[in-house]
Amino acid sequence: METEGLLTGTVNTASGDYGSKSGSECGGGPGSRRMSYSVSGQSCRVEGATDDEDLYIQQAVVFIEDAIQYRSINHRVDASSLQLYRWYYSRICQWGLGLTIAVVLLLAFVERPSSLSISSDPRYRSQPWEPPCGFTESFELVCLIVFTLDLAVKSYLIGWDEFRKSKWLIGYTAVITVSVIDWVLSVSMVCDEKLRVRRLLRPFFLLQNSSLMKKTLKCIKRTLPEIASVILLLALHLCLFTMIGMLLFAKTEDPKKNGEWELHFRDLPASLTSLLVLLTTANNPDVMIPAYSLNRLYSIFFVTFSVIGTYCLMNLLTAIIYNQFRGYLLLSVQTSIIRRRLGIRAAFQVLSCQGVQQAAVECVRVDAVLQVMSRVQMKSYYRAAVTTEAQQCADVGYMDREQFRKIFDELDKDRIEEHPPLPQYDSPILQRLQVVFSHYYLTILGNAMALANVMSICTILVLNSEKTTAERDNYIMESINLCFILYYLFEMCVKIFAFGWRGYLSYKNNVFDGLLTIILLILQITIYLTFRIPYSHWNPSSQSVMSLWEMIRLVNMLIVFRFLRIIPDIKLMALVASTMLDLLKNLRAFGGILVVVYYVFAVFGIWLFERAIKPPPQMSVFTNDTMENITSNFSMACGTYEQLEYWPNNFDDFGATILLLYNVMVVNNWQAFMDAYSRYTTDWSKIYFVCWWLTSSVMWVNLFVALILENFIYKWDRSHSCSVTDVEKIRYQTSVQLMFREQIQEPTEEELLCQLHQHPHLHLHW
Repeated sequence: METEGLLTGTVNTASGDYGSKSGSECGGGPGSRRMSYSVSGQSCRVEGATDDEDLYIQQAVVFIEDAIQYRSINHRVDASSLQLYRWYYSRICQWGLGLTIAVVLLLAFVERPSSLSISSDPRYRSQPWEPPCGFTESFELVCLIVFTLDLAVKSYLIGWDEFRKSKWLIGYTAVITVSVIDWVLSVSMVCDEKLRVRRLLRPFFLLQNSSLMKKTLKCIKRTLPEIASVILLLALHLCLFTMIGMLLFAKTEDPKKNGEWELHFRDLPASLTSLLVLLTTANNPDVMIPAYSLNRLYSIFFVTFSVIGTYCLMNLLTAIIYNQFRGYLLLSVQTSIIRRRLGIRAAFQVLSCQGVQQAAVECVRVDAVLQVMSRVQMKSYYRAAVTTEAQQCADVGYMDREQFRKIFDELDKDRIEEHPPLPQYDSPILQRLQVVFSHYYLTILGNAMALANVMSICTILVLNSEKTTAERDNYIMESINLCFILYYLFEMCVKIFAFGWRGYLSYKNNVFDGLLTIILLILQITIYLTFRIPYSHWNPSSQSVMSLWEMIRLVNMLIVFRFLRIIPDIKLMALVASTMLDLLKNLRAFGGILVVVYYVFAVFGIWLFERAIKPPPQMSVFTNDTMENITSNFSMACGTYEQLEYWPNNFDDFGATILLLYNVMVVNNWQAFMDAYSRYTTDWSKIYFVCWWLTSSVMWVNLFVALILENFIYKWDRSHSCSVTDVEKIRYQTSVQLMFREQIQEPTEEELLCQLHQHPHLHLHW
C-alpha cells in the first residue's frame, strides 16, 4: 500500500476517463500551463459502484482512516474492497502479520545450529536440543502461507497496474517464490542441506511491511555517495601510511630491532590490518610499543596517523552523515502531511458527490460528516474534538472545503492529559490536610527520602563488599529498608487521600511509585513471615526458596529502580529522558534496519565460520587450579583470542553470532576476533570483519549519533524558547508532525486535485 512520490508521476491515460485533460501534466513544469479545476456540475463514478449513497460514506471513512495513519489512498474503493481493506488494516490482522514476521525471524535461534543451550562456550556447552526435521519447517510453512495471503490481498487492493509499478511487491513475490522452492528442497533432503538460502531472505519480510524502513533505506541510498567519498579518502590514508610503515619498519640484520616488523609490519596484509585496527584505537598503544621502546621519535608516525585518520577523517564522516540525515525527519513529516491532506481532500470529494444535485458549489452536509466520524476507527478524544468542531456548522447544515479541512487540524495535535478534580471534604481539618498532602513539597520530600534510601544501601554495600553471605548483618539492612518502605506506603496513602483514586492514578509517576511500593511491601511481609525477623537467633544461612540475602538484594534493586522517580522533576534530566523516549519512537525504522543487517551478517557468518574454532582437547574442562598445567600444555600468545579466553564468542549458532557481531561493533579488541578467524580459516576472512565494522561501527553508530543530535538540539531549543506558562495556556500540545511546521510546505489545491485525478480506481469527471 506504499506509494512513493505523492506529488510526482504521470497521468494515467489508459482508461480514457479524463477527457481532454488526460494528457496534461499536473503541477506544470517550465513553460507548461498549470491546470485549474472547476467542480461545479461535477459527477462521480467508482469502479463497480451503485447509486447507494452509503458507498460514499464508506469511502470517506476509509480515506479519513488513511489520513490518520498516513497511508496511501491509491487502492480500490468499491464496497467489497473497502470491507476487505478495513479488515486488512484492523488491529488484529496487523498484529497477526507482525507476529508472523517475528516468528519467521526467530526460527534462526531454533533451527540447526540451535542456540538452545545455556552456554555458547564450546568447553562447557552441552549438546543443544536439535528440533526434528519438519518441526521448524511446519512453522515456516504457516508463515509463508500468511505472507502469500498478505501479498494476494495487497495486490488485489491496489490493482494490477499499481502492482507492476511497485518494486517492493515484485520483490515480495520473488522472495516468497524462492523461499517456497528452498523449503521444498529442504524437506525433500530431510533437512540435511548445507545452506538454507531462505534464511538470508527472511529480513525482507520485515522491510517490506514498514513504510518507515523503506523511507530510511531510500535516505541511506541517497547518502551513500557522500559516505563512499570519505571512506575512499580513509582507504587512501590507510594505504599511504601502510607503505610508509613498511618502509620505516623494514626487517634489519639486528634481530633486536625487528620487533615492530615481526609483530605488525611483516607483510602487506599484516601492515594494513595493524593500521586499520589503530584507526579504531583498539590496539593503541600496543601497536607502537616495540618501535617506541627503541626510539621515541617513532611515536610521531603513529600519532600522526591517529590524528589524521581517527580525529579528522572519522569525525568528518560523522559530520557528513549528520548533515545528510538532519533533514530525514523533515522529509518524513513532509510526506506524512501530504498523505494526510490528500486523504482528507479525497474524503471531502466523495462526500460532496452526495450533494451534486442539491448544490452547484463544493460543500458537504454536516450530518454526513458526523456519520463518517461515528464510523471512523480513531482515538476517542480525537473523535470528540473533530466532532465538536464539525457541530459548529450544524446551524448552516453544510461546510465548505476549507471548513472541512480545518476540523481535521485536530489530528495534528496531541492531548494534554486532564486530571480529575480533587475530592471535596467537608471537614476543615481534612481540607487543610488535603492542601498539605497535595503540595509539590511532598514530592520533593519523597525524592529526598528515595535519595537517602539509595545512599544507605550504597553505604552498607561498601561496608559488606569483602564479607561473605554468612558474615553480612542483613538484619540492619532489613530494618533500614523497612523504615523507608513504611514511608513510601505513607506517601502513597496520603496522596490517594489528597487526589482521590482516579486523580492519583492519572499521574504516571504515582502509578510507578505505587506499583513498586506495593511490590516492596509484599516482599517485606514475605521476608518477615519466612525468616521470623526480628528474632535474636535467626539464621542467615537458613535455606528456603530464596535465601535472606537474595530477597534483600531483590528489595534493594527495586528500591534503586524506584529512585528513577526523580527524573521528571529535574529539567535537564527530564529533557534527556524525553529525548531517549522520542528516539525509541523515531528510530524504530533504523532499529529495524539494524536488525536486518545483523540478521544478514549473522547468516553469512554461520555459513563461513561455523565450528571453525575448536578449543584444544586438554582445555575441554578446567578450573583455576588446573590453569597452570593448561598453560604449560597449550601455548597462548598474549592478547590473542585463546589467551583472552574468547571461546564463547563464535559463529557456532545464531545467538552466539549476534553477540560476537555486537562485540565487533563496539570495536574493543575486535582485532582478536579478526586475527583468530584469519588463523583458523584464511586471511580472506578479514574482509568479512572489515565489512561488518564499516557497516555497523562506521556507518550505523555515526548515524545514531547524528539522530541523537537532531532530536536533542530541537528539544533543547524548544525548552528554552517556550515558557511553562505558554504551555499551560494551550489545550493541546503539538506532536512530532508539527515539529517542523515552519519548514513544511503545504500541498496546493492543484497538487491534491492532480493526485485525485490520477487515482487508479476513483474516477471523477471534472
